[in-house]
Amino acid sequence: MINLLNILLGMVGPWQIVLIAVILILLFGAKKIPQLMRGLGSGVKEFKDGMKEGAEEKKDDDKPAKS
Repeated sequence: MINLLNILLGMVGPWQIVLIAVILILLFGAKKIPQLMRGLGSGVKEFKDGMKEGAEEKKDDDKPAKS
């Protein structure tokens, strides 16, 4: 059991990355992976944009109102 824990929690090496890539190709096919990565990239971009907007709104709320 401890060996399995060490494997699961250990560092990810080059062979593990190759294995993950092969499994992804088998599951989704080579043509689907670029579409999945584009979707993931656009999701990350939207998240970052939302974070920037939230920070700007907070900064605007912190400024005193001009009278």
